[in-house]
Amino acid sequence: MARYIGPKSKISRKFGEPIFGADKVLEKRNYPPGQHGNDRRRSKKSEYAIQLMEKQKAKYTYGILERQFRNIFKKASSSKGVTGEVLLQLCESRLDNVIFRLGISPSRNGARQLVTHKHITVDGEVVNIPSYTLKPGQIIGIRERSKSLKVIASSLENNNSNYDWLTWNQDKHEGTFVNQPERTQIPENIKEQLIVELYSK
Repeated sequence: MARYIGPKSKISRKFGEPIFGADKVLEKRNYPPGQHGNDRRRSKKSEYAIQLMEKQKAKYTYGILERQFRNIFKKASSSKGVTGEVLLQLCESRLDNVIFRLGISPSRNGARQLVTHKHITVDGEVVNIPSYTLKPGQIIGIRERSKSLKVIASSLENNNSNYDWLTWNQDKHEGTFVNQPERTQIPENIKEQLIVELYSK
């Protein structure tokens, strides 16, 4: 599956946010990348440029490519509810994202790898599709033979995140996708209305 494998610090500096997690480079150079560094004069961005950057930020954050993201938007726009909020809910409902949120992996890239390598189960069945959309009540688990993997054990041990729409059973190493998250429960700094405006043109 195609995904972004380029320099992550450069992308984080472009948006001025730690898109891929904590980044020491961003702390030292919190300005966009470029030949002339922070001295470069930067013209005011157009409305289209601002909307486009917001879409790109969402795509990089969730690790989704353009065609897939456009399909998710189409699904969101044809659903009941606020399109922008539904768009983020669909992104959050992806299996790779939920694996990351549960703390089974420290990153979404790592979560994708765990899924494609068949370490993850949904309702007891192995699922190897990172974009699999979870439904409320479904149980996400770790294959018995994979529970001893260092990367999983280390991630769970260092995980301090807690989300109201997810529950985790440490004894069984299972998580439950309780319900779709409300917009206020999604921590990502994404202005989804700008994305809706961009696609609506």
